[in-house]
Amino acid sequence: MKQTSNTVLQWLKQPYTVILNFLQQLSRTNKISVTQATIIPREDHPISRKIISRSALDVLYGLKDAGYEAYLVGGCLRDALTGTAPKDFDVVTNAKPEEIQRTFRRARIIGRRFRLVHVYFGRDVIEVATFRSNAEDADTKRLVQSKSGQLLRDNVFGTIEEDAQRRDFTINALYYNIANFALYDFANALQDIKARTVRLIGDPETRYREDPVRMLRAIRFAAKLDFSIERNTAAAIKPLAHLLKEVPPARLFDECNKLFLSGHGEKTFHLLDEYRLLIQLFPTAYRYLDRSPSHYALLGHALQNTDKRITDGRPVTPAFLLAVFLWPQVVEQQRAKITGGMPPVVAMTQAASEAISEQVKTVAIPKRFSLMMREIWELQERLPRRHGQRAARLVTHPRFRAAYDFLLLREEAGEIPPGLGQWWTDYQEANPKQRDAMVKALNVRDSKRAPRRRPRRKKSNHAKP
Repeated sequence: MKQTSNTVLQWLKQPYTVILNFLQQLSRTNKISVTQATIIPREDHPISRKIISRSALDVLYGLKDAGYEAYLVGGCLRDALTGTAPKDFDVVTNAKPEEIQRTFRRARIIGRRFRLVHVYFGRDVIEVATFRSNAEDADTKRLVQSKSGQLLRDNVFGTIEEDAQRRDFTINALYYNIANFALYDFANALQDIKARTVRLIGDPETRYREDPVRMLRAIRFAAKLDFSIERNTAAAIKPLAHLLKEVPPARLFDECNKLFLSGHGEKTFHLLDEYRLLIQLFPTAYRYLDRSPSHYALLGHALQNTDKRITDGRPVTPAFLLAVFLWPQVVEQQRAKITGGMPPVVAMTQAASEAISEQVKTVAIPKRFSLMMREIWELQERLPRRHGQRAARLVTHPRFRAAYDFLLLREEAGEIPPGLGQWWTDYQEANPKQRDAMVKALNVRDSKRAPRRRPRRKKSNHAKP
């Protein structure tokens, strides 16, 4: 991919006089009027079928051979032009969902808000959408909006020009035609890619009201691509951040995974905080997070660690990061319950339940992840207790490794004194005899620290006079 990336960068720097002159003549306001495309022929752009997955090519050619138009669109082209290997290949066509389904043997229509078709090739899934029409010209039976302007259903089909107008950002309004291998640029996408700018198509307030998740997408693209957010696109985010409350919690969970588990979590976190979106995603936890520098540092270290794991190709789970996000709230609530006379373990269990119950009102947490979060938290109470057979049992716990990593982050952030994490590191690397010696050393150390008991006075057998 390095060779491809270099080719892409050289291409972006080349002075395509005809194209750039045309682009510069267009208005640079956000209210872009999409009427026709700038067509870049195959010999003048670096997108090659070699970077397109076999499954995506099968879908493109399958639609073309069936007599339909077929284009790659959006993120895969944007990523390829910015030197990133494309992963997801989305296809658009003039075929209706039922026609797409009939064209492929393994295809399924999904979605209510937007009807799409998933075409399956083993584990590989290619998403195919029909060209959408402008909301302003839509049939009200097929388009449903809330009072705030949010699109609840948008199954109005149109032309490729109308579909380009419905795209969210200019950098996503690029189309690759499998019929002639040309690029179709409807919204000055190439110019914004060259300028490294995230810009909404249309009026920012209207577009954010149609779908508040676009605010999160603007942040995600800026962090992932290292782009700046265009002034008008950015200015509307803070005043409209509250609209995220209208987004279903399950959808926000999916968006949080994209935000924090794509290898750019730390930068994404700071941008979300800057634009007042973080408090919308984690309203209760944010208030606790803001009270303690060590908790803020803990989250920073966790995001750095997650980004590194993703870069190294190691697995990550949303449960770990969510456990870090909610940890300040759990700690403070546990502390308050202990002050009220509740045992620490019981206080931890109740604080964990309350924190999760509060969070799922905003961002859903599937049960398999909330159970893992509870175990990570509860093990923080057990890890300091290592006497007898406790240490040997703890290392066999299915969540020990996650809890151990969590403990190391707490030490690194200065939340707890160092030492316990190193002990567990040494214990995992030790053989059985060395482990026994480590536990016995703990017993000796604790016995020296324990205060001596005063001997009991023997009772006299003589009766008092």
